[in-house]
Amino acid sequence: MALLNARPEKLEVDFARSAIVVVDMQNAFASKGGLLDIAEQDLTAAPAVVRSIRALLDVARPAGLPVVYLQMGYKPDLSNAGGPRSPNCYKELSMRLMRARPQLRGKLVTEGGWDFEIVPELAPHPEDVVIVKTRYSGFAGTTLDSQLRVRGIQYLFFTGIATNVCVESTLRDAYFHDYWPILLTDATMQAGDLSAQDATVFNVESFFGWTMNTGALCDALEAHRTIRSP
Repeated sequence: MALLNARPEKLEVDFARSAIVVVDMQNAFASKGGLLDIAEQDLTAAPAVVRSIRALLDVARPAGLPVVYLQMGYKPDLSNAGGPRSPNCYKELSMRLMRARPQLRGKLVTEGGWDFEIVPELAPHPEDVVIVKTRYSGFAGTTLDSQLRVRGIQYLFFTGIATNVCVESTLRDAYFHDYWPILLTDATMQAGDLSAQDATVFNVESFFGWTMNTGALCDALEAHRTIRSP
């Protein structure tokens, strides 16, 4: 077990039962010309988030932690978007934009398209788990829970965009499924004002889990590797 310098208190975790969760690090949410950019959201922090996640993965993979990618995406005909009876079609950002601007249909978070792709700097490795989702939470209608349980995972380190939407939604569901969620604050970015990031951090620290930064986690993983080395 490793004792992490987390907030609001230190947390003991078993790295042998831990995984990194990379939420929606797609062109849609992290790149100029993608969904969030089209929606006039501020992407200033996105490059730093990409760098933080990349640095973490470069340490986590050699330490033996599985990496799980969540990837938001609809079929070209939107048959998995929920239809007119689903609130998803009225509240989810890409659905709203495609309804308002039909010329964007098939271009926003559509399977096989540029918007859907993981940013090149964070391209999944062959051994990583990649799960496509159609709702904010990675647990909704996917195999995420079974994929984690078959690997004996108990502790989840969350990264990605957007902190206050898909990251928080998945983190809350992880808590409800009895996983131990840890939000990496410098490896996440909100949609909207910075106050949205602060609100999620408050929610996590107060009610749903723990927070820390990637530097502290990388240091702990490096120390763990040193201890394990013969």
